[in-house]
Amino acid sequence: MNAAPSRVGLFGGSFDPVHNAHVALARTALEQLALDGVWWIPAGRAWQKAGAATTAGHRAAMVELAIAGEPRFRLERCELDREGPSYTIDTVRALQRRAPTTAWTLILGQDQYAGLPTWHEWRELVSCVTLAVAGRAGAEPQAPPELAAVAHRVVVLDMPPMAVSATGLRERIARGDDIAALVPPGVARYIDRHHLYRGTP
Repeated sequence: MNAAPSRVGLFGGSFDPVHNAHVALARTALEQLALDGVWWIPAGRAWQKAGAATTAGHRAAMVELAIAGEPRFRLERCELDREGPSYTIDTVRALQRRAPTTAWTLILGQDQYAGLPTWHEWRELVSCVTLAVAGRAGAEPQAPPELAAVAHRVVVLDMPPMAVSATGLRERIARGDDIAALVPPGVARYIDRHHLYRGTP
């Protein structure tokens, strides 16, 4: 049996759809932090958002296509398989039980970092992981004031800005625009083949 990896990045989100900025952020974390791997965790039920525009099965399939070819990337299905809201703290607890010697790094963009104090049991969460944060538009990440009073570990990811978002992609697809330059090739083909996001901003 293979030993558990010692340093793993956790990259969660709706991935609705997964796009090139997601891949770039995961790769940046992998390389700059010398992680053993990055585990991609599609949300089963993202409690802070309205329902996903497409099914969990489609979102997981698109992530698998996006990460193909990088053996250190892995699809982790725990939130898809778990009932109820997809709280990150529940995911981290489950993974800690599975691999108690692994050090976990939570990969975030600036928007997620700023909203962290609204997350379920966020104080315990930041005590369990290192936060790896990429700023927006090349700016340094700005910590929410609530974090100043809580012991936590944070590292900054140096990543160039990328003007792409899942919402913007869904709008482009609904208009019939070409998205080939904004998502991995396999994801573009999958969206077209399954007629996803047509008329769904």
